[in-house]
Amino acid sequence: MQGMKNPLLVFCMLVSTLGLTSTTNIVLTQDRHTAGTGASFKGPIGLQLYSLRSQFAKDVPGTLDLVKSMGFQYVELAGTYNIAPDKFRQMLDERGLTAISAHMPYEAFRDHLDNIARDAKILGLQYVGCAWIPHKDPFDEKTCREAIGVFNRAGEALAKQGLKFFYHVHGYEFQPHGAHTLLDLLIQETRPAYVHYEMDVFWIVHPGRDPVKLLQKYSSRFQLMHLKDMKRGTPTGLLNGNTDVRNDVALGTGILDWPEILKAARAAGVKWYFIEDESPTSVDQIPQSLRYLEQVKF
Repeated sequence: MQGMKNPLLVFCMLVSTLGLTSTTNIVLTQDRHTAGTGASFKGPIGLQLYSLRSQFAKDVPGTLDLVKSMGFQYVELAGTYNIAPDKFRQMLDERGLTAISAHMPYEAFRDHLDNIARDAKILGLQYVGCAWIPHKDPFDEKTCREAIGVFNRAGEALAKQGLKFFYHVHGYEFQPHGAHTLLDLLIQETRPAYVHYEMDVFWIVHPGRDPVKLLQKYSSRFQLMHLKDMKRGTPTGLLNGNTDVRNDVALGTGILDWPEILKAARAAGVKWYFIEDESPTSVDQIPQSLRYLEQVKF
């Protein structure tokens, strides 16, 4: 600015600078908006990467780019696609993605806790969990009690490493047990300080149960939630934990009452939400689900 004598020129430059600053502020404000959150739903929201398993099988870096382009900051892992944990962590960091949690095999929690803790720390995880208890149909009390022992031991050991253990409910646990269910037995016999739960809303409705009532009954236990809607006409009342993946539809287009579910989840203290879409059209449906969460009111 030294030597500038023309007042008009100085004024024009000042207006230009103020305009640029205003535009920059608008861009920064837009950048601060988190995809999938709105006036009612505040998140935090992430993506379970299993939703894009077909894409990851062909191109890991490109699929992580896709996740970032959708507006996600947080992810839940289901493996690292034959990439070493430290390298995968680097790939996440380069894209500004943070892995909050991961699903790992039941057998690993039973037999290889040291490996789980090591990999979880490399990946920067807060939670590590199990999404399936190996069993013969129907799921029975003996298998349930064996899992209770595994989960209590794993949860306590992992807590000493600064990690939280969780179990992802998958629907088959609603087998009758006296006047209650085996899920009741599982939740009541696992130690609240060490064993947390992830509610996949689809897998609560699939066996014919009410996610709102379950959140109210065990409000302190569910810390994570999978958001997944169900296609109209999907058979329910089944206790096998299986369905056609094409029954996964974008949030707000299926049969689930999301305002009531999300309100109950907030009241129950759910800490993390993850969209999981196992359908073959997940690439198209995931952005639709994000837009729904941005505008849903409850």
